[in-house]
Amino acid sequence: MKLHDLFKTFLEDHVNLNDTRLNLLEGSIVAVQNAVRALAWGPKIVSFAPQGSWAHETIIKPQAGQPFDADLLVFVEAKEGWTPKDYVNGLATELGKLPAYEGKVRRFSHCATIEYAGERKIDIAPCVMNRLYAGQYEVCNRGTDQFELSAPLEYTDWVKGQNGTAGGNDLKKVTRLLKYMRDIKGNFTCPSFLLTTLMGMQVYDSDRGSAQFADLTTTLKTLVGRLDNWLQARPNVPIVPNPKLPREDQASGWGQVQYSNFRDKVNLYRGWIDDAYAEEDRDESIGKWQRVFGENFGAGEAKRAAEAVSESAADGAIVVGGHFRDLVEKVKALGAAAVPMTLRRLPHVRRPVWRKGADQYTVKVTAELQTAKHGNVLRLIRSADPLQAGNWVRFTAANTIGIPFSDDYKVEWRVTNTDKVAARAGVLRGDFYPSDDRSSRAEQLSYRGVHFVEAFLVRKRDNRLVGQSEPFYVVIE
Repeated sequence: MKLHDLFKTFLEDHVNLNDTRLNLLEGSIVAVQNAVRALAWGPKIVSFAPQGSWAHETIIKPQAGQPFDADLLVFVEAKEGWTPKDYVNGLATELGKLPAYEGKVRRFSHCATIEYAGERKIDIAPCVMNRLYAGQYEVCNRGTDQFELSAPLEYTDWVKGQNGTAGGNDLKKVTRLLKYMRDIKGNFTCPSFLLTTLMGMQVYDSDRGSAQFADLTTTLKTLVGRLDNWLQARPNVPIVPNPKLPREDQASGWGQVQYSNFRDKVNLYRGWIDDAYAEEDRDESIGKWQRVFGENFGAGEAKRAAEAVSESAADGAIVVGGHFRDLVEKVKALGAAAVPMTLRRLPHVRRPVWRKGADQYTVKVTAELQTAKHGNVLRLIRSADPLQAGNWVRFTAANTIGIPFSDDYKVEWRVTNTDKVAARAGVLRGDFYPSDDRSSRAEQLSYRGVHFVEAFLVRKRDNRLVGQSEPFYVVIE
């Protein structure tokens, strides 16, 4: 499903840099520009211009504890006798002398950076104009002491033009979503400028008004699909020319290992996006979008669905006279058949992240009630047996005849809580956890509700999912 309402909320609450931070940034930029203009620095200043994600409007909210940053170009006339390092070093030295920036200025390869107590950073990069010929722009690499050709204004215009062709500002929004996904997952690397170019390359002049760009979610599906196709056709690190400066290969910093990993992850996430987009059940679709973008996507709706399982069960297929206080009472009276199938599709239940192997095995879960995590066994229990809070249950995964799986495999456990008590305690869980004793895991009984545990068999050598058990329902009175 497209879930336009949830994407809008997700962008506003978790992805986009909020207005407060944008206002702080813009105020800081004005102050920096005024300070640089007043410096006894050396070169004549012509103008300033935003660069990077700030200029392209793809800047995103940083992860907790991380600063957000903006790039500012300062265009200057060439100063006779100066080499590239003089521009960067001179700017950093003079800025650092100002009381407002004392102790906040650092110098990097191409810029002087002002750091505001971990909250935000501003990179100020000198750009020398017309040094050898009219219309020439060069940034300064202080490490190599070399001038490097640049086309910053033309590149920004290209990004904005591609966004206009896609329509609805959706190219910018998709780029923000992918940067957010990169940051929360942390399992692939792609510099923001390169990701911006790769996404812009997937928009063609013929796309203007196309149904493939009808809305944000459709644009996301289209662009990631095209990017995956482009990457799959290129098993080795490709050349990615700057669209406005073809001699610059923006992928030059990518090694083969990094590139292959990025290529593989885009292929994986393309499948997840297509799956979530095509899913017709709203709860299932939310859960599948959460697999792409994390638990913050649709979090409020996911929590409400988990809290309301007892109310939802009242409309189930089994109708019996009398009134059940909640789903626990219904399952106690009617048995496991009273557990609604919708329980397994709740949005907060994490969807499997492993690719499926060609060979699949049957996985069966058995369970024992124990006095403690490693305590005495009280008795065997069956799925949906009513249990009292306080004791522990050890779940064990094996094949159909009870033989444990070999060390070639690992068992991951999806542990899911439901209903009001667990929701109010903030422990709905639904995530994956490793075995704590070869192919078994112990869990304490704590919250009234109908919960469930599942075993996932993963082959170690290729990290493929080769088996999944049926849910083992845990009914806590």
